Amino acid sequence: MKSNNLFVIGILWTVIAFSGCRHTSTTHDEIAEEKIAQLPYFNSPDFTPEWNKKVHKIPDFSFLNQNGKPVTNTTYTGKIYVADFFFTKCPGICPKLAKSMNILQDAYASDPDILLLSHTVMPGHDSIPVLAEYAKNNKVDSTKWNLVTGNKKAIYDIARAGYFADEDFIKTQDETSFIHTENFVLIGPEGYIRGVYNGTLPVDIQRLQRHISILKKEL
Repeated sequence: MKSNNLFVIGILWTVIAFSGCRHTSTTHDEIAEEKIAQLPYFNSPDFTPEWNKKVHKIPDFSFLNQNGKPVTNTTYTGKIYVADFFFTKCPGICPKLAKSMNILQDAYASDPDILLLSHTVMPGHDSIPVLAEYAKNNKVDSTKWNLVTGNKKAIYDIARAGYFADEDFIKTQDETSFIHTENFVLIGPEGYIRGVYNGTLPVDIQRLQRHISILKKEL
């Protein structure tokens, strides 16, 4: 009987020990990320992180937002911003992307250094009035978040060559293919890509927010 009790106690201690190890490991991972001194730079479509290698910048751009106002790279100069690609008729991932953008909009509502930028990939349909209605329905704050439209070639060029947002194009080089990506791209105050995240996943939005805190040290 005594040996059985010792066996049960041994199992309990083993369970407790492994539970403690899992908790400690998770804590260490979070602490390690919090202690990152800086974020890497991403200079190629495969998003290989490179440290202190400033090569690829977002090219100059000029579009119109939901209020018909010009939005250019100058609008975002010296700012940290999150960019994505969507279209208003999208029934799949776009509502999730808009929800995630809303989370970021609320989180940084009082921080003028953090902005958001969403490009429509269906500019033929997503006119300024259509974007204005979409902005109203999604509670977009135009001082924080621009929904932009413009020349389709210009939008697709910057999506592919600027933000590396079209994985299919990287493989096929088919310029006629439709761009549809869940990526959120984090851009630093100097215009370099500093992170890429799945905009549909809450855990990635949380990681994005932690990385924004790190990036703010560069302002």
